[in-house]
Amino acid sequence: MLVAAAVCPCPPLLVPEVAAGAAPELNDARAACTDALGVLAAARPDLLVVIGPAEPSGRGTHPEGTRGSFHGFGVDADVRLGGAKGDDPEPVASEPRLPSSLAVAGWLLEHTGWSDAPIEGLGVGEPLAAERCIEVGRGIAARAERVALLVMGDASACRTLKAPGYLDERAAPFDAAVARALGAADVPALKALDVELAYELKASGRAPWQILAGAAEGAGLGGALLFEDAPYGVGYLVATWS
Repeated sequence: MLVAAAVCPCPPLLVPEVAAGAAPELNDARAACTDALGVLAAARPDLLVVIGPAEPSGRGTHPEGTRGSFHGFGVDADVRLGGAKGDDPEPVASEPRLPSSLAVAGWLLEHTGWSDAPIEGLGVGEPLAAERCIEVGRGIAARAERVALLVMGDASACRTLKAPGYLDERAAPFDAAVARALGAADVPALKALDVELAYELKASGRAPWQILAGAAEGAGLGGALLFEDAPYGVGYLVATWS
């Protein structure tokens, strides 16, 4: 059963080494993510499942200890999803790697000293249909008596002229609706998100949020919105369900 969830954005810029001189601009978002992970720890879960958007090579499950890095962003920084398993040999080229969203999650978990429950990652493809997302969420919630989710994903990327997706007047209302749903732990509202609109607005969190909706069915959780902003024209939201 789902006992808690934290929703966080997943830009690599959350990692100070990646953001470099711009790191202070996301201090408030980092602080909110830290607070959100504290809610997960307080729930004392038996299992933490980390969900985030992924390209085809990063989709599927990622066991605890899977490596990730920020080398693609010009930073010689490595991360793991939770602790390493057994000996820690040098990585090989063919070793599975975390998608960017789960690498950011790994950094957040490491930054907050997570040691409260075993961890498993799940990389999700943007095309995953809403019905399938909800089904996946139900399955995750049934995995253990006390399940927590760390749900990574950004809102629209079309909030300003310089945003990755340019300015789209539909972006701000879409993000506001998502913020309301996350802040109120509104499962029906998340289930009803417009998949096509989310795709057009480049909202990478759509599928992970709908997996959360499936996992939260019948759990009776309450929500709190901890952070809402759109730096760089991308919607970043932090919320907790408990």
